[in-house]
Amino acid sequence: MYLLNKFLYSLITLFGVVTVIFFLFSVLPGDPAQMMLGQNENSEQLLNIKKKYAFDKPISKQYLLYLNDLSPISIHSKNNKDYTFLKLNKYSHYKIFETTSSFLVIKFPYLRTSFTKQGKKVSDIIKDTLPNTLVLAVSSIIIAILTGIFFGIISALNKDKFIDNFIQFISTIGMSVPSFFSAIIFAWVFGFVLKEYTNLNMTGNIYELDDFGENYVLKLKNLILPSFVMGIRPLAVISQLMRNELLDVLSQDFIRTARSKGLSEYQVIKNHAIKNSLNPVITAISGWFASMLAGAVFVEYIFGWNGLGKEIVNALNTLDLPVIMGSVLVIAFMFITINILVDQIYRLLDPRVKLN
Repeated sequence: MYLLNKFLYSLITLFGVVTVIFFLFSVLPGDPAQMMLGQNENSEQLLNIKKKYAFDKPISKQYLLYLNDLSPISIHSKNNKDYTFLKLNKYSHYKIFETTSSFLVIKFPYLRTSFTKQGKKVSDIIKDTLPNTLVLAVSSIIIAILTGIFFGIISALNKDKFIDNFIQFISTIGMSVPSFFSAIIFAWVFGFVLKEYTNLNMTGNIYELDDFGENYVLKLKNLILPSFVMGIRPLAVISQLMRNELLDVLSQDFIRTARSKGLSEYQVIKNHAIKNSLNPVITAISGWFASMLAGAVFVEYIFGWNGLGKEIVNALNTLDLPVIMGSVLVIAFMFITINILVDQIYRLLDPRVKLN
């Protein structure tokens, strides 16, 4: 029942996201048809483009067409000239019901094609760029988890001492500084001013062409700056949260009981205190990891990282609506999926949650 409720809530959330992003980006100033034609615009071509992409239809009709594309179960017309139900030759499908004028099919959600990349499927664009964003997000959250938990423990065990105050001061700065500002500063300092010592680049991707321009080679050093910048804010949050939770747990009765049994302070902290302090930290980690997929937009663009965030910025500049909406929808889906998975992990770590 729990998973069923989560599934239903997820569907409602995704439907809300689809509705909001469709109407939000559909009313943006600018004409996508004109952007697609550029300098070659003429009235006949403009009319054909609008007809091809249903820009000449009412916004409500366009919305229904978009839902028809996204839905795993879609209705399609047998009349190829009728745009009301799009042609089926653009994706694989399986017919489940047929009438004289239309039929019902099962398919994967269709995110349409890019307006500016010569009709390339949005799903292919996401498939090409999302792995780079995931690599960046995973690297950042690993840095944040390991460093944040370590600093949080050190801070809690040295409460009100100099090291505690120093860590809290750095954490406050880390939470306050926006990622795009940190990205600019770190790129300039370590990728330009100190490049002779760091050997790091201001921009770059995980794979780059070799000196001969023939083969792509792995460039892990290009991952250092963007992953560290993306990890600063979650690191600061995890550090403070771990400190506060650990201090709260250390004041509990079961900790005093463990100490009275003769356990060493190391055993008490390792086997009892830290484990019981991790639940809120894991919840925070899940939220930050999901938000990193959205927050990567600025960091990827500044560091020239070829991920989904940079693709969204480019799509915004060219009014490539299918890419924008498809990318936001995929990020929303991953956000929901991660939250469901973390809920399950939370239940495993804290048996008391299972009773609810």
